[in-house]
Amino acid sequence: MDERRPRPALLFATVLTIATAGIVYELVAGALASYVLGDSVTQFSLVIGVYLSALGLGAYLSKFVDSNLGRVFVEVELATALAGGVSAPVLFLAYANTAAFSVLLYAFVTLVGALVGLELPLLIRILRKHLELKDLIAKALTFDYVGALIGSVLFSLVLVPRLGLVRTSLLFGLINALVALASTWLVLERTSHATILRLRAAFVAALLALGLSQAERMTRLSEEAMYNDEVVFSKQTAYQRVTVTRSRAAFQLFLNGNLQFSSTDEYRYHEALVHPAFAASGGRARVLITGGGDGLAAREVLRYPGVAEITLVDLDPDMTHLARTLPELASLNERSLHDPRVRIISEDAMIWLEREKGEFDVIIADFPDPNNLTLGKLYTTRFYKLARAHLKEDGAMVVQATSPLFARTSFWCIARTIEAAGFHVRPYHAPVPSFGEWGYVLAKRTSFDPPATLARESPTDSLQWLDDATMPSLFVFGRDMSEVPAEINRLNNQALVQYYEREWQRWN
Repeated sequence: MDERRPRPALLFATVLTIATAGIVYELVAGALASYVLGDSVTQFSLVIGVYLSALGLGAYLSKFVDSNLGRVFVEVELATALAGGVSAPVLFLAYANTAAFSVLLYAFVTLVGALVGLELPLLIRILRKHLELKDLIAKALTFDYVGALIGSVLFSLVLVPRLGLVRTSLLFGLINALVALASTWLVLERTSHATILRLRAAFVAALLALGLSQAERMTRLSEEAMYNDEVVFSKQTAYQRVTVTRSRAAFQLFLNGNLQFSSTDEYRYHEALVHPAFAASGGRARVLITGGGDGLAAREVLRYPGVAEITLVDLDPDMTHLARTLPELASLNERSLHDPRVRIISEDAMIWLEREKGEFDVIIADFPDPNNLTLGKLYTTRFYKLARAHLKEDGAMVVQATSPLFARTSFWCIARTIEAAGFHVRPYHAPVPSFGEWGYVLAKRTSFDPPATLARESPTDSLQWLDDATMPSLFVFGRDMSEVPAEINRLNNQALVQYYEREWQRWN
């Protein structure tokens, strides 16, 4: 007989800990999949579904454990610690170096889920001789669900912004290993068998602690394998993974692995984004930029002497801080975010528009592409109606609208959605070598012709690409980019995200 008399209070604390760790492993897998594969709803749905099924598989397998419950529990806990702990670094390296990322992802999710599913039934059976069944089940499930809540809250508010995914998985692997070590005193006799398990637990804990100490190095190795150029900066913020790479001639900014700009040609993108809207607007004193935390759109806006105030609303304060402090980026944006006319607000742009009053002469929506529902909501009729309410009667709004060549239906979905929100629209496009042909939508509250030239106050001498001769060509579409039918993007359907994922998958 190798089971000791259990200590219920401590074992219920164990239930709480392993439930917290289990949900954290699940969230790590879902977040990692959404970072590298996109479409967060699909990835989280699949990860959660597979994980819950694996929990059921583990619970079913527990019926075949007939003896040595304490020893088996400790061994399962150690296996969970190892598999869950190394999941994030292994998956990041796999994505960078192999084509088997998806297979490994769901293998880890299934394995960790099955192991976590084994743990609770084993603990209940260990405790069943010492508590009434109704009390045992009630308490065990209560601690299990509370642990899941704790893990979910910690993951979003503390773990991801403070530690990142790699450190988070290794830390909770280490916690699992320490729980396994402590459990040898709770559920096992002090025998040679217990000594062996303690040595194993100590070894696994030491291995994961070593991994935790090298987490930043492992993250950098995986990122260097993912990007063609040297990684000079990377940080996991509360909202995204920000990475800056540098080659001999340029540097690039990536958000969650997606290129946002290259310093070699970003001027084409930002000149096309800003200057047609200024040419179409009747005023330019008050400007709103939603997104645009890199400060590059603000740089173009500040070229106009008539600009009195820029309100920049970007969700991620770390992004705007980087734009002010990273020397390469601060130089590229000409220190635009240090200008006293620029007011930076770190908030969700839709929530800010719902709450704030006031009108603007120009509104610039410079969000990342709508590759998930969080971003997709910023391309809905709801968002554009809010923006319209903040636009002066003769003002102009411009929206970056992905590629009309590579994501043709997505582009025209955005144009039709803006139109459905009450705007008159003039779609246009510009060649940006790093991205290909890129699209925008110019919109006003009243009917208008596309601008044929830059605004009279335009700082023509400071522009590198756009001029009066080029302007009319932006509004001309070839047959391969001409309008196609598309559904309106609304909050309740998010049709745009589905279009976007389907179209860009062909090119990835």
